[in-house]
Amino acid sequence: MMISRKQLQLYFVMGSSNCRENPEQTLMKAIRGGITCFQFREKGKGSRRGRAKFELALQLKTICREYNIPFIVNDDVNLVLEIDADGIHIGQEDDSPLEVRRMLGRKILGISAHNTEEAREAVKNGADYLGVGPMFPTRTKKDCREVRGPEVIREIRSDGITIPITGIGGIKSSNLDQVIQAGADGVAVISTISHSRDPEMIARELITRIKPLTADD
Repeated sequence: MMISRKQLQLYFVMGSSNCRENPEQTLMKAIRGGITCFQFREKGKGSRRGRAKFELALQLKTICREYNIPFIVNDDVNLVLEIDADGIHIGQEDDSPLEVRRMLGRKILGISAHNTEEAREAVKNGADYLGVGPMFPTRTKKDCREVRGPEVIREIRSDGITIPITGIGGIKSSNLDQVIQAGADGVAVISTISHSRDPEMIARELITRIKPLTADD
């Protein structure tokens, strides 16, 4: 299964601990606002475990399927298989990409990259897209790498890497144009939408700014 550049335009990442309100409601509002992909990232203090995590994932996947939104799971191969998610996203410290690809077959494989070397290795290991960041300072991920900004995307593109890229980390309406102009196909956001009092409005504002910047895709 491939993921298109258009599907990565507005990539919403969320778990129950990121939301101001019910996760299902937050996702529905974000979908109505125009998100193009969703990643279930159930990590951090207060996050659900075991059966509760499974049930929430299944509920959110059902919503995504109803609206034809790709449903990606963060770093949990077993959960991907159990609920038949569309794919997985893994970081540099997670499971071996080659082993993940073997287990998941043709499902979508996204890999985080922070520099050209990691990006090149991810492509060699079968990544369908790259999540590159952090673009800007963020408080959502406590373990994020040094902020190098959109320039790292420009470097990755200059190295000849052509697979879809989404930028992540501290992205909002006022700075997303820098990420797209550096060579990203879209942006991934967590708290910009999930912490908003109006996720639908924020998602609509973001996608409205993104679409003209990616019109040639």
